[in-house]
Amino acid sequence: MEYSAIVIGASAGGLNALKTILTGLDAEFSIPLLVTQHISAHSDNYMTVHLNSLCKMTVKEADEKEKIEKGKAYFAPPNFHMLVEEDYSISLSVEDKVNYARPSIDIMFETAAFAYGNRLIGIILTGANNDGAKGLKTIKEHGGLTIVQDPTTAEVDTMPRSAIDLFRPHYVLKLESIAELLNEINRKNKYRDPRIH
Repeated sequence: MEYSAIVIGASAGGLNALKTILTGLDAEFSIPLLVTQHISAHSDNYMTVHLNSLCKMTVKEADEKEKIEKGKAYFAPPNFHMLVEEDYSISLSVEDKVNYARPSIDIMFETAAFAYGNRLIGIILTGANNDGAKGLKTIKEHGGLTIVQDPTTAEVDTMPRSAIDLFRPHYVLKLESIAELLNEINRKNKYRDPRIH
């Protein structure tokens, strides 16, 4: 199976979880990542700058209408929903909060599922609410691969438990195992830019 993108949702405890996964990825990791981490509307860009300094891939805040490119990790900016468009670009929205959150994980997951179909991997990490559970289920319904952090290893287990309670994901793994699985998939994956048919 060829995968063209990975979407990750995290909330409370997300920085440490994301750091474990992103720093565990191989230097030649090419599948682009899109990340929605619940953050304060007034946050600075500390998280992306910090992770970019630690990771082998480029980590940045997403820009409006930015084309999604391989080997990069795009983070939703504070107070913006991040959506994936059908032309595989990013759009940012200040529409109402979803699940009390902006950025919303569900919105990113659902728009990515519609854009990428079965070429998408979705991952839910630690967090204190149920945002992302419905979106991850949508990814599975579109044929994508679904991964949830093992709730017993999560800093806050509500978000991963909500996903597991709603449906059966393909994998429930500790953080280090998620990175290992992604590396294995990437090594087998012949990255194909979805804009090129």
